[in-house]
Amino acid sequence: MTNLINPWGMVSRRRALQIGTSGILGLSLPTWNALQAQAARVAQRGAAKNVLVVLEQGGLSHMDTWDPKPEAPVDHRSPYRPISTSVSGIQFTELLSQTSRVADKLAIIRSMRHPKAGANEHPGGTQYMLSGTHPSNPLEMPDIGCVVSKIAGSECRNLPAYIMVPGNDEQNAAARNGFLPAASRVFKTGGSDLSHPQWKVADLLPCGENSGRRFNHRREILSSLDRDFAKQRDFEGMDRFYSQAFETLTSDGVENAFKLSNESPQTRERYGRGHRGACYLVGRKLIEAGVRFVTVDVRWPLTEETPGGFNLNWDHHDAIYASGSCGTIRDKAGGEGRYGIGHWVMMGSTDQAFAALIEDLDQRGLLAETLVCFITEFGRTPRVNSFGGRDHWTEAYSIVMAGAGVPGGRIIGRTDSDGGYVLDDPHTPEDYASTIYEKLGINRSMPLYTSANRPVFFGHAGEPIAGVMT
Repeated sequence: MTNLINPWGMVSRRRALQIGTSGILGLSLPTWNALQAQAARVAQRGAAKNVLVVLEQGGLSHMDTWDPKPEAPVDHRSPYRPISTSVSGIQFTELLSQTSRVADKLAIIRSMRHPKAGANEHPGGTQYMLSGTHPSNPLEMPDIGCVVSKIAGSECRNLPAYIMVPGNDEQNAAARNGFLPAASRVFKTGGSDLSHPQWKVADLLPCGENSGRRFNHRREILSSLDRDFAKQRDFEGMDRFYSQAFETLTSDGVENAFKLSNESPQTRERYGRGHRGACYLVGRKLIEAGVRFVTVDVRWPLTEETPGGFNLNWDHHDAIYASGSCGTIRDKAGGEGRYGIGHWVMMGSTDQAFAALIEDLDQRGLLAETLVCFITEFGRTPRVNSFGGRDHWTEAYSIVMAGAGVPGGRIIGRTDSDGGYVLDDPHTPEDYASTIYEKLGINRSMPLYTSANRPVFFGHAGEPIAGVMT
């Protein structure tokens, strides 16, 4: 009889149909646990145990942050001066004054670029970075986190292996599981303001009407049915996965993994009060809980303190250097609803939260086995446009990696004096994805399979970035 599970943990189409996909998170919790357990058997040990991706969506300007260009023409030069960091010879701009303290733990890849056209808008660019595959690929490819979830599973049995915090930015729909089953799909916590005292992840907690005695009664009914129909069951050991599902809905650890009130006031202040600091901190808590792949995406919510700030991502098409709001009327280049890059709710809060995250992970002993990736979907033009902004630019941008054996205090690649083009050691989103797989010990030479049993090689189009592998 043919085994229903191929050597890489892929469930057959017949089995997937038998299992079904109804229930919490778009699939049953027992199914999720079962598939997760199958996948976990095939993971090999790498330098990284977990991955934490910080996705600052919108196209963060590299010349204003990681790759200062003081020699650029004055009309197009960033007003933010270069500053020294904890590593001699490495400079960031003054917008990264706190992150400069942890430069010895960071590898800055200044030579990212898109190798071909077609992903220079936000949905495509975001999908490109989330999947490591160009969106023009004829087969819709899954997120890197989905692939990792499918192959490596997670040591945290009470939570999904791939979680996005909060997963409600402008391009959150770019996340997808592609040809992989629903069990690998990202779980999005939701929440417009994670710093709000009432925020919680309702979908991982039992509903009030199904808690207490009623919840236990339903479990007793299931146990009774199991006893009566045990001989007819087609999926051996399913009772164990149902038990894990109930544990997910009753475990204090699940709620505590998202609860910010059990963090000290000092820690909250360290990350920065407000939505971004809370998102980064929840990311750390999920890594600490053992979740395999966590993506933090942040778009600061509209609040009384940020009038006109209704779309606070990094898409600074106009007034990028405004001291406050970039405007609220769509009468320029489409950058309305943002604040200038130097405002605290933009780079100020990002600088504080990222520095705190790296220091916190390191002090807790988590950085050694956690690959941290700070990414954006592309950069901004080396020249300021007529509206005082910078437009989309795929020829050069920067990402950052840390932890899991990444050599810190290192610059990888180089751009020209304007920050417009890569001069040496170019890298692509495919290389970024391959680096993650390699760090996790995932064998990229073995394919995954579609529901029609078609092999798909998910990591063959790029090579690991050598500068972060040594």
